[in-house]
Amino acid sequence: MTSRSTRVEKDSMGEMSVPESALYGASTQRAVLNFPISGYRFPRPFIRALGLIKWAAAQANADLGLLDSHRSAFIVQAAEEVVEGKLDEHFPLDIFQTGSGTSTNTNANEVIANRSCQLAGKPIGAKDPVHPNDHVNMGQSSNDVIPSAIHVSAAEQLQDCLMPALEKLNDALDAKAKEFWEIIKIGRTHLMDATPVRLGQEFGGYAQQISYARERVQRAIAVLQELPLGGTAVGTGLNRHLEFPAKVMRHLEQRTGIKFREAKNHFEAQGSKDAVVEASGHLKTVAVSLFKIANDIRWLGSGPRCGIGEIRLPSTQPGSSIMPGKVNPVMCEALMMVCAQVIGNDSCITWSGANGNFELNVMMPVMAYNLLESIRLLGNACDAFCEKCVIGIEANEERCRELVELSMAMVTSLAPKIGYDRAAEIAKESAKTGKTVREICLEKKVLPPAELAHALDPIAMTEPGGEGAAGG
Repeated sequence: MTSRSTRVEKDSMGEMSVPESALYGASTQRAVLNFPISGYRFPRPFIRALGLIKWAAAQANADLGLLDSHRSAFIVQAAEEVVEGKLDEHFPLDIFQTGSGTSTNTNANEVIANRSCQLAGKPIGAKDPVHPNDHVNMGQSSNDVIPSAIHVSAAEQLQDCLMPALEKLNDALDAKAKEFWEIIKIGRTHLMDATPVRLGQEFGGYAQQISYARERVQRAIAVLQELPLGGTAVGTGLNRHLEFPAKVMRHLEQRTGIKFREAKNHFEAQGSKDAVVEASGHLKTVAVSLFKIANDIRWLGSGPRCGIGEIRLPSTQPGSSIMPGKVNPVMCEALMMVCAQVIGNDSCITWSGANGNFELNVMMPVMAYNLLESIRLLGNACDAFCEKCVIGIEANEERCRELVELSMAMVTSLAPKIGYDRAAEIAKESAKTGKTVREICLEKKVLPPAELAHALDPIAMTEPGGEGAAGG
């Protein structure tokens, strides 16, 4: 909007000067002036969802004979432009506004109505042939539209952004688990040496975490499929046709491929935001899984000479402005920071969800912002971590073998044969002298050489029932 000239529009509170080229009206302009707080805006997926709901509502009201074909055609076309992002510049409102999101619902109504007037050859603000409240908002309230837009936008993003990224990461980790299956390395519990494991087993554990993450995202989508739309102001459904919700749901499913359905209980759906809190909780769990994986990989690749160094991470960029040749695990660190942010977002959503009062939650805009931000960040970070780190990970087989042989934990497999106390003495001697468990056992002739070799076979220790099948 380059023009600085204004026009005068009226709402229920009186006259208001609005930028001449703005498609929004007086009520939106009041909110622009009232909430110059953060500069944070509803993200594109949310504005798209608002457009979809207004598009579907117009179709449904036309199906029911409540909206004539002339008006509905204009609303459908204007709402489609909102869906496609063509009118994003006309959604200027801050996230920190009225807690119901009424200002943003009004913003959508005004933009679609004014764009409809333009399409009809009438001036902006004419409210003829399309009125923002009477026609665009028909059968709706901010109190059911905004929570429905949260559900629609989040479900779409979970389906189209996060799920594909997790699937790709799952496949990459599973491929590494197979690639590294024959490589034996030392296990670690409490950050201390433990009995041997396969490097492929570790990566298989990571792959399984992401497989479960995908299941959690599916559960998040499922809980968001129930929409508050149809409850109108307080959950009673005042001023909407009995068949309106069902028809809207069918139109939304047609556009999104997600089987949205009317809330079982509109008082629950509008008075609480438990579904959003649950969806965010699943994302928090996904973030915790990803943090663990990234942190493990960062430690396994530490070194390259003075750390664990059992794997080699791809070199992505110089790691120091003062130490030449230093390369850091930056992709792991980036993912870990994203996970920390998602966990923080969940705290905000949890607190906001707890602050529903009676028939309405009044912290919805910030819940919408944080939920969509968590999905966006996780999707982008998983993509980058997969492409620039996981796919290029290599095993340092020599280092893995060396650490297995040096580990005092190798003595664990001897305990069933020589007793826990004697095995502990060998471990202590190994720690004191620097000799390997194998060397001490051979010197002391603890077992015949062939039996000792069998007992200290690290491959057998990686399987259930193998030598030394002892507890932790």
